[in-house]
Amino acid sequence: MDEEAAAQARLTRSRLAADGVVGLALSVVDNAGIARTKTIPLRRLDEAVRHGVGMSPVFDVFLADDSITDSRYVGGPDGDLRLFPDLERAVPLAAQPGWAWAPADRYAQDGTPHPCCQRLFARRMTERARARGLSLLAAYEVEWILRRPDGTDPAEGGPAYGLRRFTDLSDYLRDLLQALEAQGLDVQQIHPEYAAGQFEVSVAAEGPVAAADSTVLVRQTIRGVSARYGLRASFAPSFAGDGVGNGAHLHLSAWRDGGNLMTGGRGPYRLTAEGESFLAGVLDALPALLALGAPGPAGHLRLVPSQWAGAYQCWGSENREAALRLVSGHSANAEVKCFDGAANPYLALGGTIAAGLAGVDAAATLPAEVSGDPALLPSPPPRLPESAADALDAFSGSTVLREALGEPLYEAVRAVRRAEIALFADQSPARIAEATRWRY
Repeated sequence: MDEEAAAQARLTRSRLAADGVVGLALSVVDNAGIARTKTIPLRRLDEAVRHGVGMSPVFDVFLADDSITDSRYVGGPDGDLRLFPDLERAVPLAAQPGWAWAPADRYAQDGTPHPCCQRLFARRMTERARARGLSLLAAYEVEWILRRPDGTDPAEGGPAYGLRRFTDLSDYLRDLLQALEAQGLDVQQIHPEYAAGQFEVSVAAEGPVAAADSTVLVRQTIRGVSARYGLRASFAPSFAGDGVGNGAHLHLSAWRDGGNLMTGGRGPYRLTAEGESFLAGVLDALPALLALGAPGPAGHLRLVPSQWAGAYQCWGSENREAALRLVSGHSANAEVKCFDGAANPYLALGGTIAAGLAGVDAAATLPAEVSGDPALLPSPPPRLPESAADALDAFSGSTVLREALGEPLYEAVRAVRRAEIALFADQSPARIAEATRWRY
C-alpha cells in the first residue's frame, strides 16, 4: 500500500468513526445476482486496504439457492482472493447504525486482477469506451415489493401508483428517502408502482461503475429501512409466478466531447449517427444480453407481452412496451426495459456497453421503430428469448460478449445459467417464484 492509499485509509477510518461506525460491510455481487458480503471491524480498515479481505473464488459459481456448480476455470474448495474496498464509496448506512458499506474489487493474492471480478469487468468496459473518446452515464431504476412477515401487503392493496398507498406507508417512504439522501444518493423519484405493495426509486445518472454501486446501496438501504418497520422487501423479477414483477430498467447515455449522442443529431428523434449506432448494437445484442440482465428462469416469467416488460426485440420513442425505449428531452437517454432485479448490475451494464461499442465499430443503424403494443401488430417484431435456455443459447453464440467478458468470467456465467436452468427444470411458475422471492 503506497503512502497515498495509507493516508486515505486513515482519513476514511476517522470519518466513519466520527459517524459512530464500528464495522464495515464489503460487498460483491455474484453471477447469480446475489449480493454477498464480508464484514470487518472498522479498526481493521487499514489492514484491509493494505492486504485485502479473504474470500473464496467459488462464489463465482454459486447459484441463487446457495448451491454450487463449477466451471472450466472456477470451482471447488481451493484458492483464495482478496477483497479491496473502494474507499471513495465507503458510506455509513443510515438505516443500520454503527455500520458502513463499501463495494469491493477482487484480486488474486499476487495482486493481479481476478478475471471473474464483475466490478472490474464493468470498469474495463467503461475504460474501453473512454479509449474511443466516449463517456457514459447510467442509472438503474429499483423496484421492490413489500410484505409483512405474515405475507400480507402493508399498503392494504392500495391502487397502482395511488396516493392512498403513499399515505399508508408515508413514514416508511419518508425515512427511506432521508436514508438514501443521507448516503449521498441523488433521488429523482420515489413512488408507488403497479403491483400490490410495489414501489420504485430512481437516482441520478452516474458513471457506469458508480451507477452499479449505487443500485447495490439503494437496495441495501431499502432492506435496512424495511427491516426497521418489520417489513420484507423483494427485488425478485417474479413475486408470485404471474402478474407484474420487479424490473431493473437500465438508463444509459453516451457522450463525446461533452455532447450527448442521444440528441442534437440528424437521425431519428435527433439521434446522432454515433448514438444511433450505439443503440443499434444494444438492440441487436438484447437476446444474448438477457443472460446478464434477466438471468434466471424467474426473469422470463416477467417478460410477458403487454405488461410493459419489454418482451419484444424492438425500439421506440417513449414506447414502454419496446425492449429499448428512447427517452427524449433535455436528459435524452435509452432505457433497457427487459432487465430485472435478479441481474448483477455490473455484468448487465458492462455487457450493454460492450454491445453498444460493437454497434459503433460497425456503424450499425436502427431498424424501423415500433409504435404501440408490439403484440397487437399484424406482423410483430421478434420476441426476445422466452426461456432462460433460449437466452443462454443466444449468449453462447455472442462473440461480442465472450470477448468482452474474457473466458474465465464468460465460462462462469454460462455454468451458473446452465445450473439454474437445471435447478428449476419442470418447476411450475409459482414454485419458481416462491424459491426466488426473497433471494435478491
